[in-house]
Amino acid sequence: MLRTLLSPRLVGLHLVTVAVLISFAFLGRWQLGVFEESGRPHVVSDPAPVALTTLVPPGTRMPGEDVGRRVTAQGAFDAARQLLVAERAPTVEAGGGEVTGGDSGYWLLTPLALSDGTVMPVVRGWVPTAGDPATAVPEGTVTVTGRVQPPEPTDFARRRTAPLPAGQVATVSTSELVNLWRGLRLRDGFIVATGLSPAAQAAGKPESAGAGPIAAPPTPAGSGLRPVAVPPPTESGAFTWRNLAYAAQWWIFAGFAVFMWFHFVRDAVRASRTARTGDRDSGDEPGEDPDRGSERDADTAGPATPAAAVAQGGGSGARD
Repeated sequence: MLRTLLSPRLVGLHLVTVAVLISFAFLGRWQLGVFEESGRPHVVSDPAPVALTTLVPPGTRMPGEDVGRRVTAQGAFDAARQLLVAERAPTVEAGGGEVTGGDSGYWLLTPLALSDGTVMPVVRGWVPTAGDPATAVPEGTVTVTGRVQPPEPTDFARRRTAPLPAGQVATVSTSELVNLWRGLRLRDGFIVATGLSPAAQAAGKPESAGAGPIAAPPTPAGSGLRPVAVPPPTESGAFTWRNLAYAAQWWIFAGFAVFMWFHFVRDAVRASRTARTGDRDSGDEPGEDPDRGSERDADTAGPATPAAAVAQGGGSGARD
């Protein structure tokens, strides 16, 4: 059987089958990857910044399609109500306490009082320690540029066995901030700042002759202030079930190739066994005793010599 399986014809069949299986497996995995990718959120067009007051009206929840939009907001920070969001990484995509690689720090969460009397929470940046010099709040009227984010659920941070120190929170939750910042008309969600400039620059006031543009306030010396990374707007993907069907189709083809390989190998082994059995067959009838066959041959052959014939005849006469 082994000699049959290793015959040149079947070796070629083995190699072709292996190549077909590898190809079909990769094609099926490729179509499965296309199917999985189609369901992931993907980046959409990122329009120019708009005024926050026109995007999110007071007293309403932030629409899902506006998450990640670039906005501008002009007002004054309330330094007395600033909070630190504890155990956060410099990105909005990691929850509280889910920090690895030594990037555990604090978000600077400061309320921004707008001209219409409402307040918008602003994440000004990330600092490694609670006593960082960057915790100092800029004074005067400023213009904040950033991306709006929905309020975080209270379970977005890991459970703690002990309460946080005063002036610290675990998440940027509107429902929690309403209780902490009493008496303020709080807007839904928060802004992750990507830029901060004096209001004069945003208003387009003329600059003095020969002077350059008004720069953003410098980072204090010795500060570890870093911007908090925030992704651009995305929209949920729609699964393309056709690609999943294509993946299943390629794997079914691979199974059919295995079936055909087994069919051809089985037929080849059977044919080889039949040929070897035919070569070993003799003239004797199957199941016949060899001694009886020899006696039958001797009777039909007759006497071999005249003397034997006379002896045979005499013996017959004596018997008579």
